[in-house]
Amino acid sequence: MTALDASMNGDWLFDRDHTRVGFSARHAMVTKVRGAFNDVDGRIHVDVDHPENSWVEVRVQVASIDTRSAQRDEHLRSADFFDAETYPEIVFRSTAEDEVDENALNVIGDLTIRDITRQVTIPLSFTGIERDPFGNLRAGFEGTRRLDRRDFGLEWNAALDTGGVLVSEKITLEFEISAIKAEEAIEG
Repeated sequence: MTALDASMNGDWLFDRDHTRVGFSARHAMVTKVRGAFNDVDGRIHVDVDHPENSWVEVRVQVASIDTRSAQRDEHLRSADFFDAETYPEIVFRSTAEDEVDENALNVIGDLTIRDITRQVTIPLSFTGIERDPFGNLRAGFEGTRRLDRRDFGLEWNAALDTGGVLVSEKITLEFEISAIKAEEAIEG
C-alpha cells in the first residue's frame, strides 16, 4: 500500500454522497439485476503505528434498497428476503486487515444480515488519498465480494420450468468508498 504516515492516523468518515454499496444477482438465470443501498454510513479508524488497532465499521439501512423497481424493492424489504422491519440494518465490523499487495488489502470481519453473523473477507483496492477543492482529505477504496445469500437466511426463490431458479444464490457485493478524515471535514 502507499506508505502510510502519522497524518493518516485517526477517524475517517464515509462521505455518504460519494460512497456506494451495491450488489448484482442473476435473474431468471439469463440477466443481471443490479441495485444499491442508498443509506450507508461508515467509519474507518487508522492507527499507523499499531495497525492491529485499526478497524472499519459499515452500517447499511436495509429500507434504502434501490433496484429501480418499486415492486422488487418492496419484495426485497419483506420477510421473504431482508425483513427490513425486523432487521433494519446490515452491519460489517472488521476484525483484521491484511495487506496483500501494494494498494490492495483484505479486510476481514463479521457481516451481520438478518441477525446472522458470518466472518467474511472483503478484498479492497486503495485508490488513493487526495485533498478535494473544499479542503477535505479523502481516501478511496473499491472492491467486490461474492457471497451465497442463503448463508444469511435469504432463502426465498422460485423454480423455473427449465430447472433453474428465479434469483441466483450467489450475489456479488460492490463497494466504492470515499472517506473523509474526520477532523478535517469541511462542507462539500
